[in-house]
Parts: sequence; structure tokens; C-alpha cells
Amino acid sequence: MKKAYLQSLVSLLDGNAIENADEIREAIVAELDKGKAKAEANRAVYADMHDKVIEAIRSANAPVSAQDIADETGLARGKIVYGLTSLWSAEVKVDNSGKVNMYTLA
Repeated sequence: MKKAYLQSLVSLLDGNAIENADEIREAIVAELDKGKAKAEANRAVYADMHDKVIEAIRSANAPVSAQDIADETGLARGKIVYGLTSLWSAEVKVDNSGKVNMYTLA
């Protein structure tokens, strides 16, 4: 179920007299809170990864692939790619002219 649907249901339950509404509301809020906890944990993981990834790029003194960074840091390549393309894109330049994307600092 989409998060927006769950939030709408909570709003409806707050305003209407529905039998066991409190129980339903608590279950929905608990489900929403699970997503918040997971998101917060992921933010912490990427915050910890940031300095390692940036330092790996800096120390290479040449364009590096995500796999090169993974080999040096021991981090998962997929998480590195996500961080480089979605979270830290302002800090890196991507050269996608070859078969493999290469990264340097901006």
C-alpha cells in the first residue's frame, strides 16, 4: 500500500466514529513508523560512506569506476553508485562516454 494512502486513512480515522478506529490507527501508524526507521538507518549508512568514497576518488588522482572504489573501500558497488548519482552528484563529475562510468571530484 502506498504511504500516501496510509496517511489518508489515518486522517479519516481521526475524524470519524469508526468502531476500533484506535486499533486500526495504531497499526497504520506503526507501519508508517517502520518506513521512517528504515529511511533513517539508510541515511546514516550513506553518511558514513560519504567520506570513504570521496577520499577514494581523491586519492586515485585519476578517474575511477564505482567498482574501483568498492575494491578500495570494501563497500557495496550498488550503494556507491546510488550515492554518487543521487546523493553526492554535486561533489563528483561523471564521465559516461565509455562502457563504464568514471568518477572524479567536481
